[in-house]
Parts: sequence; structure tokens; C-alpha cells
Amino acid sequence: MRCRHKRFPDPLNVVCLLKTDIKTEAKSHVLLFSSDLDLDAETLIDYYSLRFQIEFNFRDAKQFWGLDDFMNVKQIPANNAANLSMFRVNVSAKLCEMFGNPEHPGLGVLDIKARYRGLKYLQETLKILPQNLKRLLLTTSLNISRLSGKPFIKLQIKSDPDNLAKVLL
Repeated sequence: MRCRHKRFPDPLNVVCLLKTDIKTEAKSHVLLFSSDLDLDAETLIDYYSLRFQIEFNFRDAKQFWGLDDFMNVKQIPANNAANLSMFRVNVSAKLCEMFGNPEHPGLGVLDIKARYRGLKYLQETLKILPQNLKRLLLTTSLNISRLSGKPFIKLQIKSDPDNLAKVLL
């Protein structure tokens, strides 16, 4: 519908949505606004969903990948740091998509970070083990059952210890 607001001089395109929580059946209203009067309701809803996806990407870049933390004041280093943060957001989203499954639908960035941090610690620990113990570990079943509280990988490794990093990653 087209509406007017006392603080905004032009008419607004307004879409009112009724959201219902499936579990609790609680109802709430969502109002979407646009100054483009020619947009139909479906297009406006699509635009808002895309906008919120962009906002979630910026939130993840700031919260998990250091977009807030870089200390550069020159244009090129600041641009590189911002692009690196957004690249990390894209990679982590793809990893969540690859490793997520019906058993673990809530897989998130922290789970991905914990998984790879755990694999890195395992890799570094195996580097410092004596050679005969390393071979014993690699010829038996290596079961990494829990990283960050969720089962991720169960490996049977019978290979050269020097190739462990390639097998794990």
C-alpha cells in the first residue's frame, strides 16, 4: 500500500508481513518500506532479504574475520584488509555449506574455526612425536570424534607420516 508519514515528505510503498513462529505459533508483524512506489510486494521482500544477507556478511566479517581490527590508515592496506575479511566470510560460508548436513544443521563459523584449529594442533603435535610413535599412530585407526562438540571426521590413515597434512586437509 502507499502511505504517508509526517516525517517523510514523499509517499512510501509499505508492505506488511505477518510472521508466525511454527513452534510457538506466536505472531508478529514486519513492515518493509520503500520510496519506489512502482515496486510490487514480492520484489520488495526479495530486496530486503538480499539486503539482510549483505548485513549478515558484514557482521560476520567484523565479528569473526577482523574487519574491525585492522590498523591501516592508508588506502591500499585498508582495502586489502577489508577484502581479505570479506574473502574469509565467503570461504567460511562455503565450508559451512560443504560440511553442514542434516545431522548438524547449525554448523557455523565458530565450528569451522574450531575444526581447522584442532586439525592444525594435531598436525603440529604429530610433527614433534618420535618417528616410531608416529608410525604406530598412523598404522592404527585415527579417530577424531569431537572437535567443538560436534563429530566431524573419522579417518583410517595408513600412509607416510610426512604426508599427514595432505591427508588431513
